[in-house]
Formats: sequence, structure tokens, C-alpha cells
Amino acid sequence: NELVFGGVSGLSIIVSKFITIDASTFIMIASLLLLVVSFLVLGKNDTKASIVGSILFPIFVNLTSFLSKYVSFNQSEMLLVAIFGGLLQGVGAGLIFKAGFSTGGTDILNMIISKKLKIGMGQAMIFTDGTIVLLGFFAFGFNKLMYALIVLYLVTWAMDRVLLGISDAKAFYIITKKDKEVKEYILKEMKHGVTKFEATGGYKDKDQNVLMSVIPTKEYYRFKEGIHLIDPDAFFVVTDAYQVFGGE
Repeated sequence: NELVFGGVSGLSIIVSKFITIDASTFIMIASLLLLVVSFLVLGKNDTKASIVGSILFPIFVNLTSFLSKYVSFNQSEMLLVAIFGGLLQGVGAGLIFKAGFSTGGTDILNMIISKKLKIGMGQAMIFTDGTIVLLGFFAFGFNKLMYALIVLYLVTWAMDRVLLGISDAKAFYIITKKDKEVKEYILKEMKHGVTKFEATGGYKDKDQNVLMSVIPTKEYYRFKEGIHLIDPDAFFVVTDAYQVFGGE
């Protein structure tokens, strides 16, 4: 459907528009070349995790290509293609990464760029996938770009859900002048544990106490409103707590 959202597969879609080459063949050639580059630049250990994905992915692209003859979508149904394609891609990639493997392809390129330019993997992914998405825009136009961005977001979202799980708890970090009252509220009314530790503000170098408590997500709004009633000026940061173990 000409949706280019990065990776060697996205590059194969662009190339096949201008050159008569099967997408799976291009993916296989590019993946094998990148494996060789990975072995030369990153070494044997970093390359091992990419071998299986680099070989199997183009094979299964080829084996499932006949489905496009029987499953077709109108232009008005492209949003469904983007949603379901993105979710399936994200779940699949998440399962691969969770097992300690890699899909190969531009993942190898990202690792090389990250190592050589001394930047994070996230920045390397933005550079490589961003370049491929931009090429897709020039090849297929603005409408396909917008759908591709939807796919890219859903891939990332679904992959994070598989790798991290769905958060069923929230961690509160609270700075308040009424830390004793807030602590009593957490312990006695909310019936949750709380940890108190000392911190120093970076701007004024002022010592202050920070309260940390982990609560079920369903109690988030009650917890937040309770703190606000005690101290309307309280400062707090809330993060997802994907796994909580131990403690009393």
C-alpha cells in the first residue's frame, strides 16, 4: 500500500517503485549486506542477535506476498490498513526484542551510527528512519506520508506495550511544605506505603524532603486530589510503574 515508515522494508517499497525488483529480494540483499557490515564494524557478538531476523524476515515477506492478490483495500480504507498494520508490526517487533533478538536491517545501521557518532539509539533511529520516511514522501506524496506517520506511532506504542507491559500502578514523587500531613494522608487514608528522602534543589541549593509512593492506577485521581487539598502548592511528578515487587 506504499506506506513507508522506515526500515529496510520501507526502503524496498521506494526502490521497487523505480526499479523492477521484488521487495523480498531487495530486503534479503540489503539485510545480508548489513550483516556483513555489522560483523566488520560491530563484531561477532553484536551481530549474532541480528542473523535470524535478517534471514527470516525477507523469507516470510516472500511467502506471504500472494495474500495481496486476495486482500485489497480502497483508498478510503487506508486508515484501517495503517492502524492494523502498525499494531501488528509493533507487537511482532516487541516480541522479537523481548526475546533478546533483533529484526536486523536498519537496526544494524542504527547501532553503527550510535557507536561511531557517540549518540543514543533513539537519535540514530530518528536519523535513519526519518531519512527513509522523507524519501517515501518524495516518492509517494503527502497523503501516504500522513498514513505512514500513523503507522510509525502505532508501531512504537505497541512495541512499548509488549516490552514494558501495561502500567497498573503510578509512582508519585511529591515535594511539599506539608510533608507530615501528606505522609499521614498516604499512610492512614490511602493505606499505602511512602518513602521519605532528602534532596537538594538545583536552583537555590535548598534542602527539602521528597515523598515517594506507588499506588494503583485506579486510585490516581483520588490520590492527586487529596494531595492538592492538603497543599495546593505541592509539586509532584507522576510516572508509570510497570513492575512493583516486595516492600511492606
